[in-house]
Amino acid sequence: MVIIGITGTLGAGKGTIVDFLTQKCGFQHFSVRQYLIEEAQRRGKPINRDTFVEVANDLRATHSPSFIIDELYKQAQASGKNAIIESIRAAGEITSLRQKGDFVLLAVDADPKIRYERIVARNSETDHVSFETFLENERREMTSEDPSKQNLSKCISMADYTLRNNGDFEDLYHQVSIIIKNINI
Repeated sequence: MVIIGITGTLGAGKGTIVDFLTQKCGFQHFSVRQYLIEEAQRRGKPINRDTFVEVANDLRATHSPSFIIDELYKQAQASGKNAIIESIRAAGEITSLRQKGDFVLLAVDADPKIRYERIVARNSETDHVSFETFLENERREMTSEDPSKQNLSKCISMADYTLRNNGDFEDLYHQVSIIIKNINI
């Protein structure tokens, strides 16, 4: 069983990579976002990016910096299939997954204007923001010395493979296909 983790900037194409790996390569998908939606609902909180950040930070501070990912890893391991864990945002999560065995981390990034256009087009409940708010949300999640908080820049720097997604779907799929061949899946 191989676990692929995915990190990256907002709107860079994490979900598109997940779709490719689940549909073309048979990976099982485990989503930090879905986990946080369920936890926010359990707590009676609104479903938005601020709530996700608050709940994730609280879970990491209360339990461990890798708590959410460790919970998703247990689910992935129980499935017995190759798995992708989407939306890794803290360095402790990566450290924990690396200690568990067959793990590869992908990072994806793209030009901020392209990423903003993508989030507007996907029209999810957390994406109804101005370009300025989009950039501010990303800045907030980009660095932190607190291991229980998001640190995208550190996560991206820890990636085994980094994808640049300024092109179309086919370009991104091609990049992912090369990586899958390199890790012998």
